[in-house]
Amino acid sequence: MANPQETSQHTSDATAGTSGRHRVVVIGSGFGGLFGTKALRRSDVEVTMIAKTTHHLFQPLLYQVATGILSEGEIAPPTREVLSGQENAQVLLGEVTAIDLEKRQVTSQVLGRPTVTPYDSLLVAAGAAQSYFGNDHFSEHAPGMKSIDDALELRGRIFGAFEMAELGANRGDNVDHHLTFVVVGAGPTGVEMAGQIAELAHRTLKRDFRAINTREARVILLDAAPQVLPPFGQKLGERTKAELEKLGVEVILGAMVTDVDERGIEMKFKDGRTERIDTVTKIWAAGVQASSLTQTLADQTGAPLDRAGRIGVNPDLTLPGHPEVFVVGDMISLDNLPGVAQVAIQGAKYAAKEIDGRIRGKAPQEPFHYFDKGSMAIISRFRAVAMVGKLRLTGVIAWLMWLAVHLVYITGFKSRVTALLHWFVSFLGRGRSERTTTEQQIFARAALARLRGGAADLVSDPGAYDAAREMIEATRRAELEAQAAEEARLTDAGVRGVPAEQR
Repeated sequence: MANPQETSQHTSDATAGTSGRHRVVVIGSGFGGLFGTKALRRSDVEVTMIAKTTHHLFQPLLYQVATGILSEGEIAPPTREVLSGQENAQVLLGEVTAIDLEKRQVTSQVLGRPTVTPYDSLLVAAGAAQSYFGNDHFSEHAPGMKSIDDALELRGRIFGAFEMAELGANRGDNVDHHLTFVVVGAGPTGVEMAGQIAELAHRTLKRDFRAINTREARVILLDAAPQVLPPFGQKLGERTKAELEKLGVEVILGAMVTDVDERGIEMKFKDGRTERIDTVTKIWAAGVQASSLTQTLADQTGAPLDRAGRIGVNPDLTLPGHPEVFVVGDMISLDNLPGVAQVAIQGAKYAAKEIDGRIRGKAPQEPFHYFDKGSMAIISRFRAVAMVGKLRLTGVIAWLMWLAVHLVYITGFKSRVTALLHWFVSFLGRGRSERTTTEQQIFARAALARLRGGAADLVSDPGAYDAAREMIEATRRAELEAQAAEEARLTDAGVRGVPAEQR
């Protein structure tokens, strides 16, 4: 059998050529991928980041894109721009579909076109997707909150619901189902989303419509858990629930969603009682599932997967039997680490330091240790909860801390300034500057899902495209030549503008 290093080197030379430096492939452009790549900027390595989007997403602020506070550009700067000054890093667009640990190769695809990238060290930071707990068909009518596409679709659905209610009310129709918003999941994302929709209805939009009273909109937050924000503890959970209810949010706990359709949602309580809520706008913020790449890695290493699809890793974040492969962030199952950005950031920096140390011949680091910097969740303007060490904070102080921390982690000075200005307008005033919505935002995902090959079905393969282009060019050339000859004839005959009967 060929040596993996020799096979990998041959592939690299055949595709792009290298300087002979150690090759690091980073999968994902989220917190783990970006911070891991940047941590290697002074190392004697070649870094290739492979990601299925062209931007780095600051996921904790997606709900503000969905509710019109921020634009997508402020929380999703182009990855190439962020890394433009790092000479040892390149970025490749592609969704990773296979990892061959024996050959040390990563296969990615864009619109059905594969790319194979070899590596010497691999950092897997592909993150997690929304989990519907085995009911993936719910996603058609209840989008999650994991991507810019999700946020823009939800923006269209939320603001569109008010528009449809206005139209219906003008006709004399019952519009309660349009003015009912249900958020599933009472974690930080669900709490923040419910709070912002309530502010939209009760404050931002209250003067914008004539046939409906937006302050009569129902905003419902439901969860199968017995409390709001379980990771924050009982006291902060109860405080958050009380603050939400002051905003007019209906909090329903102990209710498990059993069905979701176009016009409503069904839930079942612990005592067996069932209830249906008629609503057009549903937002899913309950549960996450690790990237499917963990299954690929588990099949090749024997590493265990937990219920959320996270893979068991060694204390140094490597895979069993493969010290060259690091996995970080939401993908790992280690010491009950939470699925938060800081775990990904710290893990990626640890992995980068270990890779650099190996190249320099340094001794291995101590096992990875996560430093908990605290957790925060915003409820509405001037209302938030924060848990930092033994401190439990609520109200304005927690809200200001939340603003400061999130401002620091927004990538790029320009994005920080514009985000701060938008917060000033939205929180001190009542405006939302990012309220533009289109039908495409709402329906494009569903339309693509109906194509067997997704977006790839809309793109010709190179051979078919070349053949079609040659035929079109020949036909078009004949049409253009005939049109030019007719234009010249009309001019030479002096009949332009002359009625036919006078020619």
